[in-house]
Amino acid sequence: MGFSRDNVCGIGLALLSSAFIGASFIIKKKGLRRAAAVSGVRAGVGGYSYLLEPLWWFGMVTMIVGEIANFVAYAFAPAVLVTPLGALSIIVSAILAHIVLKEKLHLLGILGCVMCIAGSVIIVIHAPQERPISSVKEVWYMATQTAFLAYVGSVLILVFILVFYLAPEYAHTNVLIYTGICSLMGSLSVMSVKALGTSLKLTFEGKNQLIYPETWFFMFVVAVCVVTQMNYLNKALDTFNTAVVSPIYYVMFTSLTIVASVIMFKDWDGQNVGNIASAICGFVVVLSGTILLHVTKDMERSSSVRGSYTSLSPSLLAQLCSANGEPSKHEDEGSEA
Repeated sequence: MGFSRDNVCGIGLALLSSAFIGASFIIKKKGLRRAAAVSGVRAGVGGYSYLLEPLWWFGMVTMIVGEIANFVAYAFAPAVLVTPLGALSIIVSAILAHIVLKEKLHLLGILGCVMCIAGSVIIVIHAPQERPISSVKEVWYMATQTAFLAYVGSVLILVFILVFYLAPEYAHTNVLIYTGICSLMGSLSVMSVKALGTSLKLTFEGKNQLIYPETWFFMFVVAVCVVTQMNYLNKALDTFNTAVVSPIYYVMFTSLTIVASVIMFKDWDGQNVGNIASAICGFVVVLSGTILLHVTKDMERSSSVRGSYTSLSPSLLAQLCSANGEPSKHEDEGSEA
């Protein structure tokens, strides 16, 4: 099938977006390391010295440029072409992490990344077409339906539990804590961004939506969610291997966003069984890839510890690998040297 000029432009912007976003992970982590070396306090334990680090801000600008390119790409090409290309940022991030940060990604880790990407692509390919929206009032009606309000309530409760109960004890040994917070808030931010984007698009078409308070409410939600995402994404990058954080964050964020969209916009209404089954299979592949990435990281930690403590008992080795995340922290510090 041939591509129109608009499609080619959209694909080019999406590829450019993936390159910028993938590189931003590495640049920001370099900034986090540099800031931690100067202040002695890591972002993963509550430090905010990275806000004074120019390299971290350069990484933020790189990410913003990538996000803008991705947003504009949707104006030229359909989502089924643009969205899967976002997975390429994982590949860019993993390659740069290996070259710049000297972080290792074993063959099983590579397979896990491929499975995560393949599963996400399956989900997107079988996603339905979006319903046309003519007013922000219509979006507000969908956002205030019982099913979506229940989803929002569930997200806020889970984020509260993760931030105040699980993060203080497990955040430095379990990558799912910080990435879970980012992904949960991210699913809400995407819904708000979509609502805000619709309002701005209709406004530019001559149907002013800025007069409605709903537009400004969605803008406020976007700001809150994005700030929360960036804060905990920084903590995740500073605590764990970038090649693990990137695909897990992508998988969780994409999956939760699709769930939120299905609930709010009722994307699966009218879909045939084949498309729904294919989407579910995509989730299974994504989950398998995520588990494989965790297994690979555990293998790397165990082999590293065994190399230094061959005479210790297996139970003590297990305690060393799980206590306060020290093996991961030492690994990062060793890669800085």
